[in-house]
Amino acid sequence: MEERTLKSTLRVAQFEELSVDEQRVVEVAKQSTYNSYAPYSHFHVGAALLLKNGTIIPGCNQENAAFPAGICAERAALFAAGAQYPDQPVLLLAIAVRNSKGDFLEEPASPCGPCRQVIIETETRFKQEVRILLYGTKHTYILDGIKQLMPLSFTEI
Repeated sequence: MEERTLKSTLRVAQFEELSVDEQRVVEVAKQSTYNSYAPYSHFHVGAALLLKNGTIIPGCNQENAAFPAGICAERAALFAAGAQYPDQPVLLLAIAVRNSKGDFLEEPASPCGPCRQVIIETETRFKQEVRILLYGTKHTYILDGIKQLMPLSFTEI
């Protein structure tokens, strides 16, 4: 039997260390948490995308009593971008989360499995990585593509 090691790399930055564009997209993601509908999990997630044409697309989670019928913030933003700007690559995705007390999380939260898969599909579709910013009040994680979170990914056959 052979053993192989998978490695992921991320950078940790303070908000002030992000570029102006990155800060702007994170702020839209943070603001989007206030549009979240999360009566069950009380986990208010906001996302924002920066498209190649400079457009920023917000998204937030929308829960439903029939749990599979809801949608995560990341997918809400990615699907809205696909519907409105189908030919525009996604350059950047920022994610922010507030808890049941209304406070932003100190530690960043990462996308769920289905959202990771949709991000992989977006990268595959446009043949380029999506830079991901996971915001926390303590620090922000910066990932150069979703494969840093999901190195063994399912892509087109």
